[in-house]
Amino acid sequence: MRFTALATLAVSLTPALAELGLGRSERCSSHPSEAQVKLAEASFVAKKKLSKATGGNLNVVVPVHWHAIRSGDFQGHIPESQVTDSIKVLNEDYALTGFSFKLESGRYYTNATWFNVAGPDIGYKERVYQTEMKQALRRGNATALNVYSVGFTNIRNPRLLGYATFPSDYATDPLDDGVVIRYSTVPGGSSDPVNLGRTLTHEVGHWMGLYHTFSEDCDGEGDLVDDTPAQFNQTQGCPTIAPDTCPGQPGRDPIHNFMDYSDDICLTEFTPGQALRMQQSFIAFRIDGA
Repeated sequence: MRFTALATLAVSLTPALAELGLGRSERCSSHPSEAQVKLAEASFVAKKKLSKATGGNLNVVVPVHWHAIRSGDFQGHIPESQVTDSIKVLNEDYALTGFSFKLESGRYYTNATWFNVAGPDIGYKERVYQTEMKQALRRGNATALNVYSVGFTNIRNPRLLGYATFPSDYATDPLDDGVVIRYSTVPGGSSDPVNLGRTLTHEVGHWMGLYHTFSEDCDGEGDLVDDTPAQFNQTQGCPTIAPDTCPGQPGRDPIHNFMDYSDDICLTEFTPGQALRMQQSFIAFRIDGA
């Protein structure tokens, strides 16, 4: 799949440079509130009953539309080879889930505003620009994965790595659907130690209906998946021995799970329960419920 270069209006901005950090408030902004989770789960339960979304034997090829946003000829540029490698990593990471991914289209866009300012924060102008970007570029239907690679340089949290919409969001705002990642987290990018492509894997997990494995509550419902151990804190780095942040619950922290915050080299797995939830969510919201 050849990438197409499309020029859009470029606005000159001075990036707010910051060292890359990996704190919870920095790495991923896909943190729905308790009320949002309850509402989404109620809809999920209802749609599963209507669609009979049992899951377990799904085999779906997800078309991917990649929108590579650049600030100029060089800043934000991702070689086609790194996009291809990103799709390869997705297919490796999702090999046991019933999903595979095929690059359907890829385009370069030169727009300094989108590259620097587009982001998730509703209270800041970044949300306006991310909406403008998505409404102009999004392609495909509910089953199509749209990936936007940007810089996150002039947003409220310039250390952000990525964010995503959830399946239940599609019905109310289909043009907002998709995944936004920092361009330098792709395989071979400059954001070491998170430059093996696992930011995309993580955000696609949200797009498929998964929550973070950690919840800052050992006694609650956590990520709503039975076979992921309870986890209070997100993981930093790649520990030799997994900590146990919920000692009163079975199992140690799932430091190798793609929905934790470990370094990319440490992330290797989804659980069968997570795979089932992704299949059920995909059927309920993206196939039957779209």
